[in-house]
Amino acid sequence: MKGRCALEGGIVGKSGSKGGPAQASSGSPAPSRVMVVDDEQAIADLVVSLLRQEGIDAEAFTDPAAALAAFETAPFDMAVIDVMMPVMDGFELCTRLRRLSDVPILFLSARDEEADQVIGLTLGADDYVAKPFKPRELVARVRAHLRRSRKGFDEAGAIHRLEVRGLAVDRRAHEAFLHDQKLPLTRKELSILTLLMERAGEAVPASEIYEGAWGEPFDSGAANTVMVHIRRLRSKLAAVDSSSEYIGTVWGVGYRFLDGPRGPR
Repeated sequence: MKGRCALEGGIVGKSGSKGGPAQASSGSPAPSRVMVVDDEQAIADLVVSLLRQEGIDAEAFTDPAAALAAFETAPFDMAVIDVMMPVMDGFELCTRLRRLSDVPILFLSARDEEADQVIGLTLGADDYVAKPFKPRELVARVRAHLRRSRKGFDEAGAIHRLEVRGLAVDRRAHEAFLHDQKLPLTRKELSILTLLMERAGEAVPASEIYEGAWGEPFDSGAANTVMVHIRRLRSKLAAVDSSSEYIGTVWGVGYRFLDGPRGPR
């Protein structure tokens, strides 16, 4: 519910909410920019304060429309969004942001029902943290998403391009094409597709997909998260080629990229 204390089991440091972002030393990369959107000013300022103490350049918004306009002018590296906001709620803001970018999006909400989490993930969010939140956990999740976002797919020694059955993934460009048509994939969907294509024909456990794409330990809710992303990925592939099946389900195990046409059922 709104007005509920957003902080659990932690204390904000002495620097408070008035401290600016940490300055990068000479030659160091600029700090990541995070957009925090919550219609409760106190909560938005609290999250910004926590992130700034960790050297992250965070900016608070209480108006989703203003946040969207700011993003269009100068894109952020990540967005932390409250779900329950008047006029434009977090789900609508997420949908609009996804039309502009595939930066990590984390929902922060007092509503922690599974249905809300599924809706958020389906719309393209990467994570969901319930209020009241633990400061160190929230900061750790934000830093993890920023780290993976910057790291991207271009690991040293990695194959630059994967191609299987007319489906191609370009690691450096962070793009995927099916029959030469670009697929509108989010970062997580592209990570999952890349992982499955690398092991084409092999049954990949849901736990390995989650840990590979999210970089976090597999837990009780992770299987559902993977399922939602696989469903969206299949839908986007089918929008280009509805006559072929690319990702199969291996019941009790996980998923498999089908390296050949699916035979009669």
